[in-house]
Amino acid sequence: MAREFTAQMSMDRGRWRLYVVLLNTAERWPKYSFDRALPVPTFTERANALSALGFKPVPGAEWQWTEDRDNSDDPSSPVVLIAAIRVRSRAGVAA
Repeated sequence: MAREFTAQMSMDRGRWRLYVVLLNTAERWPKYSFDRALPVPTFTERANALSALGFKPVPGAEWQWTEDRDNSDDPSSPVVLIAAIRVRSRAGVAA
């Protein structure tokens, strides 16, 4: 059975990036850069990026958006949006 992970998408240096969080491992987190700030990557683009990394959403999983701040101690700090979804490795992909 394929293992489950959390994939997250956030803005990094003015570009959206998607990465799969591999906790409790020394492996590098798979990542994908969309190389742009706008527009926000579509559902289809995110699914294609996950596929390119060897993952797919868990059946029934939906993207959840969370608001954070660059500096959690400063309420006027710029907002950071983070999207997350549960994923699993595709058959034949070791993760």
